[in-house]
Amino acid sequence: MTPTQLELSTLGHRIRHERVSHGYTLDELGELVGVAGSQLSLIENGKREPKLSLLQAIAQATGVEVTELLSSEPPNRRAALEIELEKAQSSTVFRQLGIAPVKVTKGMSDETIESILGMHRELQRREREAIATPEEARRANTELRLRMRAVDNYLPDIEKLAEKQLKAAGHVSGALTHRTVSIMADQLGFELIYVSDLPRSTRSITDLENGRIYLPPASIPGGHGLRSMALQAMAHRLLGHRRPTDYADFLQQRLEINYYAACCLMPETASVAFLQQAKKERDLAVEDFRDAFGVTHEAAGMRLTNLATHHLGIRLHFMRVDGAGAINRVYENDDLPLPIDVTGAVDGQIACRNFSARQAFSEQNRTTEHYQYTDTPAGTYWDSSQTGTTADGEFSITVGVPFDDARWFRGRETQNRAVSTCPDESCCRRAPAQSTERWQGKAWPSARVHMQMFTPLPRGAFPGVDDNDVYAFLDRHA
Repeated sequence: MTPTQLELSTLGHRIRHERVSHGYTLDELGELVGVAGSQLSLIENGKREPKLSLLQAIAQATGVEVTELLSSEPPNRRAALEIELEKAQSSTVFRQLGIAPVKVTKGMSDETIESILGMHRELQRREREAIATPEEARRANTELRLRMRAVDNYLPDIEKLAEKQLKAAGHVSGALTHRTVSIMADQLGFELIYVSDLPRSTRSITDLENGRIYLPPASIPGGHGLRSMALQAMAHRLLGHRRPTDYADFLQQRLEINYYAACCLMPETASVAFLQQAKKERDLAVEDFRDAFGVTHEAAGMRLTNLATHHLGIRLHFMRVDGAGAINRVYENDDLPLPIDVTGAVDGQIACRNFSARQAFSEQNRTTEHYQYTDTPAGTYWDSSQTGTTADGEFSITVGVPFDDARWFRGRETQNRAVSTCPDESCCRRAPAQSTERWQGKAWPSARVHMQMFTPLPRGAFPGVDDNDVYAFLDRHA
């Protein structure tokens, strides 16, 4: 229901209320104000907008002011219920059900209308909670990836905001310390508190009422993740985020807070100066960029995607791939041929076995980066891959560029070379003819079930977060 329709409905109810309270029928009031009763009925039902002269006549006939008729407040509880029901039955959520709306009659009790409204409210609540179907989520993620590709993964407004906040906190150079992060929080009116009982579904919780940001214990190995989590929590406030309205909004907010945290941990001015010097020396390396700012290899690789195209004129790609070959995270603006499903999504797809991202797992010495040239249908690419291990298993981080830009990077002299013709099935997905002939029909593997296939998409405006746990946590620490 548009605001105009809502106003007309309220106006109609107020006119009917005054007519009935004075004991007039439609025809009787119509005769007094010079219109047919049927015309007055259309006005009372919110289907026709009355002229000001008619409103003045109705006001005079019923002994009220025109301003009283035009009030946005329903004249009584019954009118309020009918207006709310009319609004609910005109919503997109209800119309999608294909169910005929309930027609309110004089004989329908208030309790009946309230019961129907209760169902509409629950329908709206569930719609807000079930923020997206898996397919909608994948499409939203794909749309966000394409939008970021169009701007070369660079968000200048957030870059400037981060530099401003760092300057205000007195940060000049070097790795961002926990103390400086605490100062940044304090300047926003927040205190960082480290607790051991955060709900499992959360990474941090911000108590807006008491100005507290709750984080996991500071004793977590490495500690760099705590700086990032605190900065992300602050970013919601700095960027003026409101409760996500849909999954696309949630993803956009997550991207922005991650981007802000990266800008603080690796400030644009210092990072660009470092990268430009390394390019001048033809010695660009993710590991050096990582160590200069005290972040993870993955964070440094992703930060390079923010700055390399805009400041260095280098197009590139980034991939995080798990031990099974599935792409967990990806960015490219250099036309690297990536596996894509029917929705346009890349995340979750299996990377070519011949890509550096997967070849790196076969390296005996995992402490050094794996360098490789790969010939693809779109041209030749140079890649640098680093492997790692978490509780969830192995993963690799890859940053790569088209052949011509390899000259700026350390490791360009590598003799490792591979050929990828994916998505051609014969590249790496179809078993060699000799093996197929030898074993087809003679093998019966027992497949490992990937339980995530059966896991529903997390519900809620903040997907997967249990409000009960969050509110109970805040009650304990209030």
